[in-house]
Amino acid sequence: MGSPRWGRWGAHGGDMSSSCILPVGRLQEWAAGLVARYRVLAPKERSGVWVFEDYLAGAPLDLSYPLTQLSPKKCLIAPRQVLYRYDTDGHRLVPEISAVPTVILGVHTCDQHAIRLMDRILSQGFPDQHYQAQREQTLLVGIDCAHPCSPQSFCRSMGTANPATGAFDLHLTLLGNDYWVDIGSAKGAALFEGFHGVFPPSEQDALRRDQVLRDKWQAFPYRLDFDVTELPGLMAESTESALWQRLGDRCLACGACTQVCPTCYCFDVSDEVSLDLTQGERARSWDSCQINDFAVVAGGHNFRQKRAARQRHRFMRKGKYQYDATDTVGCVGCGRCASACLVGITPLETFNELWQLRRARHGEEEGL
Repeated sequence: MGSPRWGRWGAHGGDMSSSCILPVGRLQEWAAGLVARYRVLAPKERSGVWVFEDYLAGAPLDLSYPLTQLSPKKCLIAPRQVLYRYDTDGHRLVPEISAVPTVILGVHTCDQHAIRLMDRILSQGFPDQHYQAQREQTLLVGIDCAHPCSPQSFCRSMGTANPATGAFDLHLTLLGNDYWVDIGSAKGAALFEGFHGVFPPSEQDALRRDQVLRDKWQAFPYRLDFDVTELPGLMAESTESALWQRLGDRCLACGACTQVCPTCYCFDVSDEVSLDLTQGERARSWDSCQINDFAVVAGGHNFRQKRAARQRHRFMRKGKYQYDATDTVGCVGCGRCASACLVGITPLETFNELWQLRRARHGEEEGL
């Protein structure tokens, strides 16, 4: 077995010099070696759901999981995170910026696209130094899904069924007893340092990979009734749609949809002071635009009091606002919010219904 040939990163399915073969039987051995250098997070089943948690050397490792309940976002923005610590007399204020070298194994393509979007959002305007510090120390090892990982997923329609170039460091595609590994960065290539279980791909490996990807696309249907490039315009035309009131009437304002969303990043900020009132810390915690008091401001005014307005805001943010800010639609089609919603509100049905309403409206206008 030789060393892989590290070359310029090519497009998915391109340059073989930026790829290598990792036998499935050597995966655990490789992961165990990473544990000595990094915090390694991997998917694991807990009480019927899959989660990313710390991987221990020698533990079973299954990268063919369906979908984690929470996305890898939680590894970059913790549900609760201390921003800085201070003395109440004003003599000390110390930012709490820490980062742990981390490898996340088995990141689905939709979650790669979500992280790439978060990278863009949290580097604009006033960059989020807490996110950036951990992101700089985090390596993503992605994996191709052979079939939709949830009945609610519609990643192909959203253009996220392919790996997100620029987001991953390594990307794995299962070829029977081997993984084809695409190398996305020098940091990704370095993950194989000292490990002798990988070797350059052959032409036969490339043919096997092409067949696997052809089979994959047969398993992923388009589920939107329109092209995703039309979504921002559709949302712009739908601000006064009666659909928002119907969704608001169903919504429980529980916030479950945004808690599991891989591209939501709203948070609340609180100060916690020690019992002797001499020291304190300011922390942020995940929050949700769907709960009743999220938009309450000074004087008790709630500028988004009605659930219908909050539903509209949520979908406008995914379909238009984030696109306006980053040129990238804010929904990656993972389907987590649809699975979490207790009353069956789903982005796929919402977007398709808005499209049908638009077609009906334009048909009526043309008939006049």
